[in-house]
Amino acid sequence: MHIKTPDIGVDKATVAEILVKVGDCIAVEDSVVLLESDKASVEVPSPAAGIVKSISVSLGDEVNEGSVLLELEAEDAASTAADAVQQTAENRATALPDQEIMPELASHQPAASAQPAGTSSASASVEVKLPDIGVEKALVGEILVSIGDHIEIDQSIVVVESDKATVEVPSSVAGIVESIEVHEGDTVKEGVLLIKVKVAGLTAQAEVTAEPAKVTPAETRPIQAEAEAESAPAASAVIEISVPDLGVDKATVAEILVQVGDRVEADQSIIVVESDKATVEVPSSIAGVIKAIHVRVGQSVSQGAALLSIEGQATASVQATQVAAAEKIAAKAEAVPEKAVALTQKAQAPIIASGADKLTQAENAANAEVYAGPAVRKLARELGVVLAKVQASGAHERVMKEDVFAYVKTRLTTGQVAPVAQAVAAASLPKLPDFSAFGGTQEKAMTRLQQVSVPQLSLNNFIPQVTQFDLADITDLEAWRGELKANFKKDGVSLTILAFIAKALAHLLKEEPYFSGHLADDQKSVLLRNEIHMGIAVATADGLTVPVLRHPDQKSVKQIAIELGELSQKARDRKLSPKDLQGANFTITSLGSIGGTAFTPLVNWPQVAILGISPATMQPVWNGESFDPRLMLPLSLSYDHRVINGADAARFTHKLTQLLADIRTLLL
Repeated sequence: MHIKTPDIGVDKATVAEILVKVGDCIAVEDSVVLLESDKASVEVPSPAAGIVKSISVSLGDEVNEGSVLLELEAEDAASTAADAVQQTAENRATALPDQEIMPELASHQPAASAQPAGTSSASASVEVKLPDIGVEKALVGEILVSIGDHIEIDQSIVVVESDKATVEVPSSVAGIVESIEVHEGDTVKEGVLLIKVKVAGLTAQAEVTAEPAKVTPAETRPIQAEAEAESAPAASAVIEISVPDLGVDKATVAEILVQVGDRVEADQSIIVVESDKATVEVPSSIAGVIKAIHVRVGQSVSQGAALLSIEGQATASVQATQVAAAEKIAAKAEAVPEKAVALTQKAQAPIIASGADKLTQAENAANAEVYAGPAVRKLARELGVVLAKVQASGAHERVMKEDVFAYVKTRLTTGQVAPVAQAVAAASLPKLPDFSAFGGTQEKAMTRLQQVSVPQLSLNNFIPQVTQFDLADITDLEAWRGELKANFKKDGVSLTILAFIAKALAHLLKEEPYFSGHLADDQKSVLLRNEIHMGIAVATADGLTVPVLRHPDQKSVKQIAIELGELSQKARDRKLSPKDLQGANFTITSLGSIGGTAFTPLVNWPQVAILGISPATMQPVWNGESFDPRLMLPLSLSYDHRVINGADAARFTHKLTQLLADIRTLLL
């Protein structure tokens, strides 16, 4: 059978990602192709289970409704039965008079055909409500229609997002949008009214007094059977939880969180598996009792491997579907042995539980704002990836699965020392003593920013750091700044001493490139950077963050002052993008007017130097004949002693004090 492009509400769409390959075994509703238009991104699901026989499209192809996407060797019996039911409904709708059509079938016909003969056409208001999307609550992420819009059946009207998925809700009717009952950001649940649609060709009488169908018992039997299956009470079923797709061939069972006989809830973490890319807590897909554990700690497992069995509740219809599908595929085993075995295993296997959510609520909210599909968001949750930090390669800066894997690989290879540092720090400290005899304790969680900073700060355990202290006479510089402040303020620019320091440092780093370089991985050479990108530490309510000032050596003091103000505001408003935080090769951290006389800032690996600035104070300075009151600025230069010698550091700070004492030196 051919899988074709469904109606996605636009004339054309572009193939953004092909999610399967020839030979893959797929299940019903598995996403096969990602389509992208200027209105939406849609993952096209498979209507049947089977093996991908051929793929008819390539990345970047433009397709429209009805275009063939791929050919699937499907479960013939299942697809034939589904087609037969649909065809029977259509035939009955055509052959029988309108008044004899069952309401269940009539509801699937165009609105005009539901009108009884001889009744005049009129309009009726139809409510479109949120269907069951598999979660209790979701947020309205985007409203895709406006009042007065003409919409078609299955046209997407609202995008709702939860911690599990992003779903575009389609309209169940065609007509004109009469009212919109929700707003972006609203929390909604199943059954909540989304919009009202004015549908032409219906009468209130037809809607209220529609008679039941006059159909023979033989004709109603399939529908009755289906209804009975859907309403059948839940039955007990043993379901296997398997290893999800971690993006690697193998993973190791690091911890088993449950025991045989334990009762678990849906989404409760049951096993921790580790790979070189991620640590994932595998959740249970259902609530139930642990019947068997199939793995042990330290065992190597791959995707799809059974972890444990849970006896939970499954509806009779689901069970019947799985059994029927297995029987149909098994019947083909004689003709296509290898494929049949693979399909049978696929049909009998339960839904593979997705990886546990390793992100905070704030990070999930941030991920919701990044342009990516539900499958990518799911992968990000499993691997603990903040999508805003991932370099997008898809059209219109869409984040693809490959981008997430590339980010994880880069993060783990370039930042591999971080976990080591954390482990060393943890191993070197004993557990806290019991304070209950001394009044007890009250636990308060650190902010997310503080938590993610721990591994980075732990890297200083591996850096032989030294701090060089010095004083800069900025009396004349401060006087000049005082003269300029008023004019800058008229332009809405705050001129701080930091702008002059950044300009002076940028000039000095051109002369002293080792201070903005990096120690090579082999520790046998230094990588000298071709550009200067300066990190500026900013204190926020959540902790310290370091946005980056680009090319300060190429900018005027006024330009630097403007950008410093913008970066500081973005940091406090939590609006910094990943690019705003990347690529720095030297950092400035200032205590401003907080207080203190000097401090030892920590080198921010992989950088080799950082300049700390303490508040300036008036001090008596001997001029050879008498003491003059001078405004002195304390400087603290911390550096990696493996790259920078003490004499070089002293020379660096001395040059900086000269530049700040007479900023005109920059013009020479």
